[in-house]
Amino acid sequence: MAVVRDLRVLLLLRNFRRLLAVRLLSQGADGVYQVALAAYVVFSPEKQTSPAAIASAMAVLLLPYSLVGPFAGVLLDRWRRRQVFLYGNLLRALLACVTAVLMLSHVPDWLFYVSALCVTAVNRFVLAGLSASLPRVVDDERLVIANSLSPTAGTLAATAGGGLAFVVRIVASDSDAAVVLLGAALYLCASLASLRLDRELLGPDPELVQPRLRAALTGTARGLAAGVRHLAEPERREAARSLVAMTLMRFCYGALTVMVLMLCRYAWSGGSDNGLAVLGLAVGVSAAGFFAAAVITPAAAGRLGPGGWIMVCAGAAAVLVPGLGLAFAEAPMLIAAFVLGLVTQGSKIATDTIVQSSVDDGFRGRIFSLYDVLFNVAFVGAAGVAALMLPSDGRSVHLLATIAVIYGAIAVAMARFGRR
Repeated sequence: MAVVRDLRVLLLLRNFRRLLAVRLLSQGADGVYQVALAAYVVFSPEKQTSPAAIASAMAVLLLPYSLVGPFAGVLLDRWRRRQVFLYGNLLRALLACVTAVLMLSHVPDWLFYVSALCVTAVNRFVLAGLSASLPRVVDDERLVIANSLSPTAGTLAATAGGGLAFVVRIVASDSDAAVVLLGAALYLCASLASLRLDRELLGPDPELVQPRLRAALTGTARGLAAGVRHLAEPERREAARSLVAMTLMRFCYGALTVMVLMLCRYAWSGGSDNGLAVLGLAVGVSAAGFFAAAVITPAAAGRLGPGGWIMVCAGAAAVLVPGLGLAFAEAPMLIAAFVLGLVTQGSKIATDTIVQSSVDDGFRGRIFSLYDVLFNVAFVGAAGVAALMLPSDGRSVHLLATIAVIYGAIAVAMARFGRR
């Protein structure tokens, strides 16, 4: 099997193995932590969850990062990325322990959200650093394969972490705090695993870094403008178009996420525990789609080009997601979750490859931080739109139709760019 052969080749690279271990542990911990938050915020029996409440929670957790995201890029382009993994995961382990204490203390929701926000903010440094570091441990010929397997393996690790969280929650008598403490332990393991990487290996190159931090921070706006100009250069316009397309696809993903949460909470369950189990199944099926994307994307992107593969993914989603979802039944919606996982991850692999191969190393941290900011704004914006359009049980034909139109527009635009 080609994907197994490709993985075997990559695993022969010692530093790739070590960077992958950091990713797996870190994103596995993310999966554990996210399940604990979902169970606490959405599926607690004493909470009457609504689409607006979910949108508010997403805004609290994600929008503030959009304000500090540009600064994160500046720091990632001057901090040793290995140190970001070391101290970032250590800090998340400590903050997760604080979150567990707050859950047990029954504090006001805003204080709980502040703690969760801090974990999420550090997470963006780590994920952007992982993407920016990948070209430092594989050569250009293997970059597409690495982008197929490494992020997908991280997503599967997050899914496995979520499954482990379900098991721990059952064993610990539905204790969300116990699940959060498991996530803290995995964050600590990720921090320790980063020590196996040389501190200078992952960059950035010292000669590309501004000598004074204050000058770098005060020049953030100019730096971002330079990054935008960097993307606007003729040889990098494909990267800019891909980022726009991926941002719109993230919007669709966010809207569908809120819909599935509401369907699991009220339409498909006889109780909060059953709803959480259905959500876990949906996440697992979506992860299978992510794995399928890792298998298919290298060959498909090689044959069609990364931009052509994004076009095919968007076009498939425009037809299949509403076609399967309009019944609002569990089985068709689970198939739609698989399709959504495949097209979203396939497009992300292609976009990551285009950005990494087009953007200079001195700009990668800023570009990937901007990438994350666009993701967060799109996700929260989608949650807000979904809150306006969704009824309490999650069934909305209008929302599915809107998502289909957006996917179709992405496919048409990428086809036109490809012809040019």
